[in-house]
Parts: sequence; C-alpha cells; structure tokens
Amino acid sequence: MPVKVMIVTGTKALKNVSLIMFQKIANVLSIVSFLMVTSVIGGGYFGYKYVTSEQFKSKLMKEVMGNVTGLMPKVLDQGLPEMTGPSIPAQGLKVPAIPKF
Repeated sequence: MPVKVMIVTGTKALKNVSLIMFQKIANVLSIVSFLMVTSVIGGGYFGYKYVTSEQFKSKLMKEVMGNVTGLMPKVLDQGLPEMTGPSIPAQGLKVPAIPKF
C-alpha cells in the first residue's frame, strides 16, 4: 500500500513542478514579447519623426538635385528655347456644346 501513496504523491509533485516551470517559461516569453512590441513601436515613431523632419527633407533635396544636375548638365545650361514649332491647325474639330436643361 505505501507504494501507491508514494506514486500518487510523486505524480502530484511532478504536476506541480511542471506547472511552475511552465509559468516561468510563460513569464519569460511575455517579457520578451513586450520588449519586441515596444521596440517596434518606438522604432516606428522615431522613424516617422525623422522622415517628416526638415533635416531629412533638405538632405533628400540635395541628393536629388545632385543626381539631376549630374545627369543633365548640358540641357540645364542651354535654358529654354526661344521658339518652338508651329501649332497644330484646328480644322475640322468640333467643340462640344454645353447641354441645356
């Protein structure tokens, strides 16, 4: 008879130890999850603040203007032409009338 009591007591002790170990693992995972969520939210916030700042805007404009100037130096130096070709004749085109109600 003492063997059965010992088995039942051992089973309950193992069950309690398993629950305690599971609780510790769940707590650690909860803390890790919280840290990951806060880091993603913080990174998104500071990233948005940087992208909408004047510093980012001026840096981007300098880079774009440098690339455009490097690609088309001759076209920008020539300026606008004095005269373009003649306009297309509008013969035979009918302009739709405004409907009357």
